[in-house]
Amino acid sequence: MTAFSPARSADLDGLVADLTRSDATFHRFLHGLPGVDQVGAEARAAGLGTRSIKTTAKAYALDLAIRMVDLTTLEGQDTPGKVRALAAKAMRPDPADPTCPSTAAVCVYPDMVADVKQVLGDSGVHIAAVATAFPSGRAAMDIKLADTRDAVEAGADEIDMVIDRGAFLAGRYLQVFEEIAAVREACARPDGQDAHLKVIFETGELQTYDNVRRASWLAMLAGAHFIKTSTGKVQPAATLPVTLVMLEAVRDFREATGQMVGVKPAGGIRTAKDAIKYLVMVNEVAGPDWLDPDWFRFGASTLLNDLLMQRTKMTTGRYSGPDYFTLD
Repeated sequence: MTAFSPARSADLDGLVADLTRSDATFHRFLHGLPGVDQVGAEARAAGLGTRSIKTTAKAYALDLAIRMVDLTTLEGQDTPGKVRALAAKAMRPDPADPTCPSTAAVCVYPDMVADVKQVLGDSGVHIAAVATAFPSGRAAMDIKLADTRDAVEAGADEIDMVIDRGAFLAGRYLQVFEEIAAVREACARPDGQDAHLKVIFETGELQTYDNVRRASWLAMLAGAHFIKTSTGKVQPAATLPVTLVMLEAVRDFREATGQMVGVKPAGGIRTAKDAIKYLVMVNEVAGPDWLDPDWFRFGASTLLNDLLMQRTKMTTGRYSGPDYFTLD
């Protein structure tokens, strides 16, 4: 997992220190970012969504999308048996076809991490855990940090944290920045193999594309390895225009700092057709470097089955019924 954790340069650290020296300075920077053309962003997203991908390119895209899935269950009724079954599916999504790739990760609540780890072992499928009072983000900081440390100690490779949207919308940007930076520190392990941090914005609550751009830059400056759209608990969740704005942000951040940050749309992406639209957008907006599970993920539960159905159709020429693959 070293691929998406480049060392922060001294120049970037100096920039961050300068921008965050006061609330007023940070506010001026974030509100000085170029505004998002809402009509233009939505039109471009719609246009990219019409691209047609066929034959070998489609087969490649389906396998790539499977490799990018963070197979997720975040329900109050999750049990050890349920998450173990999900972990087994992540390793072998189609047991009848050994050429089918594994998913990127399994995403669960922190108390389920140990159960998932028992199944995944050294398979290469990562364990992601939501933390910091998911999904609301409304808790005292010591609780958020304890939540994170517990998940890391249990074996989580990745932490998906939620920002305090109330603080962000009230303009308390430095508070949100400091929370992200503190959670990243809580991802540390004694052996130096730190868990990687995905920062969830809950874009459905941020109200404007300008706020999505500001949140993206705030999180990247605070040390996020990934920026993520949604918890999946609020509608709208991931959308193509919102993801476009975030992809533009990571592209521009690399141009400004030399560092890559990943993007994870989550919630509401259910079909292979939808997933391929996102992959086209990644390639066109951020560039082919992001077409890799180290840099782009799908947070999803039902998406995987449709990807498997489409993959089987391309291999055999016929659809398997929706009940052919295990339900999640």
